[in-house]
Amino acid sequence: MPAHTDTVPHPLHRPIHKISLDMRPAYLTPTNSFFKGDNANQQRMNKFLSGHLKYGLQFNPESPLGVMYPHTTQGIGLAVNTLFNETEIGTPVAIYAFQTSRIASLSSRLSLDYEWNFGASFGWKKYDEETNPYNTVTSSKINAYINLGFFLNWQLSPCWNFTAGVEGTHFSNGNSHYPNSGVNTIGARIGITRNFGDARTLMPAQAARPPQGRTFVPHISYDLVVYGATKIRGWVEEYNSVLVPGSFGVAGINFNPMYNFHRVLRAGISIDAQYDESANLRDHQAGTNEKGDLKFYRPPFKEQFNAGLSARIEFVMPVFSINLGVGYHFLHKGSDTKGCYQVLALKTSLTRNLYLHTGYQLQNFHDPNHMMLGLGWRFNNRRTGMF
Repeated sequence: MPAHTDTVPHPLHRPIHKISLDMRPAYLTPTNSFFKGDNANQQRMNKFLSGHLKYGLQFNPESPLGVMYPHTTQGIGLAVNTLFNETEIGTPVAIYAFQTSRIASLSSRLSLDYEWNFGASFGWKKYDEETNPYNTVTSSKINAYINLGFFLNWQLSPCWNFTAGVEGTHFSNGNSHYPNSGVNTIGARIGITRNFGDARTLMPAQAARPPQGRTFVPHISYDLVVYGATKIRGWVEEYNSVLVPGSFGVAGINFNPMYNFHRVLRAGISIDAQYDESANLRDHQAGTNEKGDLKFYRPPFKEQFNAGLSARIEFVMPVFSINLGVGYHFLHKGSDTKGCYQVLALKTSLTRNLYLHTGYQLQNFHDPNHMMLGLGWRFNNRRTGMF
């Protein structure tokens, strides 16, 4: 019989599986008059509560990704949320991807960790002029869900973890429907996690440290992204709000050279080109129709196309990368595409070089512009694994 030899497992072989339960009470920030008492009950709304069930996967500590990114867990979660006003705003349920990892070890059993959640929430009661007139918070039954938390992680035993910390949450429809003031909360979180695996896997995973020395080779990679979106269009004229009927399409392309400094960080610039069907409509009004709705001439292409240059920084982890950018439109025509823009994007690896690109764009740091959904391809990728 041949002698037994140990082999390094594939990154996706023999992972550590985790089940977590979280309870997250929060303060509902009064960003809209609806929360300040302008609702059917004529009562201030400032309470928010959510319960979460999560399944996570941590790479085996002997695998390449487990060595490079110890203490990192990614998975899917399900949350039930209440704003304690089911009649007017609903009891939304969120489905999301999440990732958590260690920021600093405080002792052999205590660490400071972070976690982000990104997904969609369903079951909102939307604004209706006749049946739900007070709810000017949201006009969508489905809204994006974004959450970021920081917490202490206490290792009770190899199989159990206890967590407690703080977090912030944002719900929004990404300017795809009106009204869209969004829902924001700031609160606490407390949770318990059950780790599944044998002691030979769990103990090394909990004691692991990031690799020391030159284990990562810096290099330049190139990302090409194509995306699309829909958005609404409106503006304020004197004391009246104008909402253009229907929705408008957006299409864009980004080319983003990035220098990979470190296993968790890359940065660079991006050349961003975009066509926005709603841009500068205000300057091309053509009266109203028989219902009193505004009509418009189609603006010329040069007023609906813009190009910009943005500085980008990207936080890199297994499977997921978070990209942040601030840019300026150097090619534009008209006031709607003038000025600076900001980008927050999540890149989810589908293969080694192909990824799903989901994100959100702001204009001039405060005006919501649109969501982004697209695909990207990474050239000259010298990293190990799917990131």
